[in-house]
Amino acid sequence: MDINLPAGRKIYFASDFHLGAPNAAASRERERLIIKWLEEAEKDAQHIFLVGDLFDFWFEYKHVIPKGYTRIFGKLAALRDKGIGISVFIGNHDMWMNGYFEDELDIPVYYEPQTYTIGGKRFYIGHGDGLGPGDHGYKFLKKIFRNPVCRWLFSALHPAIGISMANYFSRKSRSATGQNLEHFLGEENEWLAIYSREVLQKEHFNYFIFGHRHLPLDIQVGANSRYINLGDWLNYFSYAVFDGADTTLKFYTEEGAKAAKTAKSGVKDVVEDRR
Repeated sequence: MDINLPAGRKIYFASDFHLGAPNAAASRERERLIIKWLEEAEKDAQHIFLVGDLFDFWFEYKHVIPKGYTRIFGKLAALRDKGIGISVFIGNHDMWMNGYFEDELDIPVYYEPQTYTIGGKRFYIGHGDGLGPGDHGYKFLKKIFRNPVCRWLFSALHPAIGISMANYFSRKSRSATGQNLEHFLGEENEWLAIYSREVLQKEHFNYFIFGHRHLPLDIQVGANSRYINLGDWLNYFSYAVFDGADTTLKFYTEEGAKAAKTAKSGVKDVVEDRR
């Protein structure tokens, strides 16, 4: 897909908002911060990519969606009404989307990585879960979770039961994997960097943009190719911007930038920037 990028306009990328976690009060505070970021991006955004795990849990029943999130839905709808493009990718926490974003917000939803040409640069964009070596247990579970029969069986549960149960297991999942996700493995061992190098053997891309990892990363994976992980808005409040010439990893808060520096020493060119 091609996206036209007029002079003075930018492309924004963010992921892993995990709205709903760890509780309603903290989530609402983070939601307001995300909306503030969107309002600033609105000034020059041509397109905004939201690259998975917008919610800590999301399941669309035929006539029911999870309670809350009215502020961000309203903001996304307003951005679309102004003609700003938005693309949403599902993550491992919100893979059960089923038309709500398309029908109500006019926002396309993608279940697999997509490729784009923007301003003469080639982008490979996806959430990142299930890609690269290892993690065979999750890859097996992903097939089960996305199986239409399993989705239908879950939808048979009353929303009060299904959503409560799923929220519980979602919190357990983050608690069990949180420390592993934040441990920097080194540029040669980061699994999404390995995956990016494998893709480069078949086709060239200037940028590989992923979420899921929860750790802001900017790693050279080829002569003219970089893997950028968008981090998250739980700890780092990080995002990326393409201005037509380069893609830059940024931080919306000073606290987030400091946390990223503390979390790992192998990240290149950490930029403390409130835009």
